[in-house]
Amino acid sequence: MNTLAVTGAATVFSGDIEAPIVDGADTVVVTDGVISRVGNARDLRTAIEGADTVVDAQGSTIAPGLIDSHCHVVLGDYTPRQKTVDFLAGYVHGGITSVVSPGEIHAPGRPHTAVGVKALAIAARACFENFHPGGMTVHAGSVVLEPTLQERDFAELEEAGVVLAKFGFGRYMDPAEGADQVRWAKQHGITVMCHSGGASIPGSKPITPEHLLALAPDVCGHINGGPTSLDPDGVDTIMDETGMALQLVQAGNLRSAVRILERAARQDVLSRVVIGSDTPTGTGVMPLGVIKTVAELASLTGLDPALVWAAASGNNARTWNLPAGVVAAGRAGDLVVMDAPWGSTRGSARDALAVGDIPGISAVITAGGVRALRSRNTPASARSAPVAPRIPHLESSAH
Repeated sequence: MNTLAVTGAATVFSGDIEAPIVDGADTVVVTDGVISRVGNARDLRTAIEGADTVVDAQGSTIAPGLIDSHCHVVLGDYTPRQKTVDFLAGYVHGGITSVVSPGEIHAPGRPHTAVGVKALAIAARACFENFHPGGMTVHAGSVVLEPTLQERDFAELEEAGVVLAKFGFGRYMDPAEGADQVRWAKQHGITVMCHSGGASIPGSKPITPEHLLALAPDVCGHINGGPTSLDPDGVDTIMDETGMALQLVQAGNLRSAVRILERAARQDVLSRVVIGSDTPTGTGVMPLGVIKTVAELASLTGLDPALVWAAASGNNARTWNLPAGVVAAGRAGDLVVMDAPWGSTRGSARDALAVGDIPGISAVITAGGVRALRSRNTPASARSAPVAPRIPHLESSAH
């Protein structure tokens, strides 16, 4: 067995929206890539002493790795939209340890035939099962729904292991005509995210609240706009008359996102809020897209940053049935160690997020392995996280 212990934290974010802080915990132990123990160092002394790798949080914060629930991957660590390589590895330095594909829509010459869209989804899923850029997990292979797809196609996709679908870029004359494809996808265990709001790229159409009600997807993608938001009355209709997950994204309308999050808190439906970046798009490549959204929403709404972090981790995990996102035994060992940025007026990551400062990340761990020290993309953390035994190549690349 290979064991890693992260210890010495002052705070542990749980990723659970119902209990966002792990009370009394300062240590997380990961065994063979899976969290095995969460608790106090006094009680876990034997596990810490026997660990192969020990990360000392130095009084800072441990959190579950962020999950970007709207990241436009295609194949490999390359985005055709922005012609950028190694962007996913850079996202790891922004605390993002998993991403969910909303459809490989930026593939040059993207197909629209049933055979083509199935092939692209199956290939993307299979490739990213074997490829972990920067150590992250990429949940790829999101079939773009087209009128050419019939029910038998969804049975084939299910057999191939495809569990994601995106509606909003198919060749429908009227988006409401896609109700059959959405229903068939859901019947075959596929989680359907639907575009909402104004058109985002050539070939897409605006999708209104009326369309969303007719389609009934699992997730209302970028309900705050991607980038053009729905009108407030339409947003309220989706919130009040459906059980859809409500996705807030960085590449959307911030004013709308703040309003939606505040309303979700008042109505006690924060468990439905999920967070993503919706990048790379015209907005660009944004390694800090998710953590920036957490800082913005926490500071502008006054909600506890640990709650907002949970919307970007555990809520995403529950919505898409992912193994990471929560600091609890049996969950994937994807963790972030972070602190207030060096020079901040606040003394912890939680307090920094509350005033809109992006924390400094001092360690990123995925599958129980240390992937980054002293993030190259966040501000420097006030306190570092030394590792024993040392990992010289990570230490040198952090400067």
